[in-house]
Amino acid sequence: NTEEWDALKQAIVKDKKSIDKAAAYAGIEPRLIVATLIGEQIRLYHTKRELFKSYLGPVKVLVTETQFSLGITGIKAHTAARIERFIKDTASEFYISKRYEHLLDYPDGFADTTARYLRLTNDKNHYYSYLYTGLILHSIQKQWQKAGYDISDNVGVLITLFNLGFSQSEPKPNPEIGGANIAINDNVYTFGGIAFDFYYSGELAKEYCKRFQTSATR
Repeated sequence: NTEEWDALKQAIVKDKKSIDKAAAYAGIEPRLIVATLIGEQIRLYHTKRELFKSYLGPVKVLVTETQFSLGITGIKAHTAARIERFIKDTASEFYISKRYEHLLDYPDGFADTTARYLRLTNDKNHYYSYLYTGLILHSIQKQWQKAGYDISDNVGVLITLFNLGFSQSEPKPNPEIGGANIAINDNVYTFGGIAFDFYYSGELAKEYCKRFQTSATR
């Protein structure tokens, strides 16, 4: 029940085509990508009020990070580089399957920090931000499945691990929801907790229904 949330919903709906496309290629549920996006955008708008005044409030657009974290879901440059490597490395615990190996190939075949940065910080087209996000979520699901723990239905934990990073993803029984703390109207939430609350709410249910399966996941 905040003006930030009302504006954020409008901004997310504008990106539906890119979100659905990225989710289909990444083999992940669109609503999971949206839940991850919401965690990061809400964190930004409630820790940096000037961003809301400049971007989301007047023009209903998502904030693209360009410094310590990149893009609209706050992916670190080294995390993006790791997912590029993991989707090709059959020996990696995060390897998904052969069909995903070339999704992040660069046109000239050469990946460098500048090309990666430009992909993730493109504020006119967020497709790659969503694609990297979906592949990170899928690779973490796969890691836990290989270890005998399926967290595909544990939305809060899955997105908590996205927030914490690959190095903190250690398959185990009874994982907990957490991640970065976010203060909203004198209440403290966690990154994973906000994602969980959104996912199981009725918000944006028409645009991104729960358990929507794309052709790429079947």
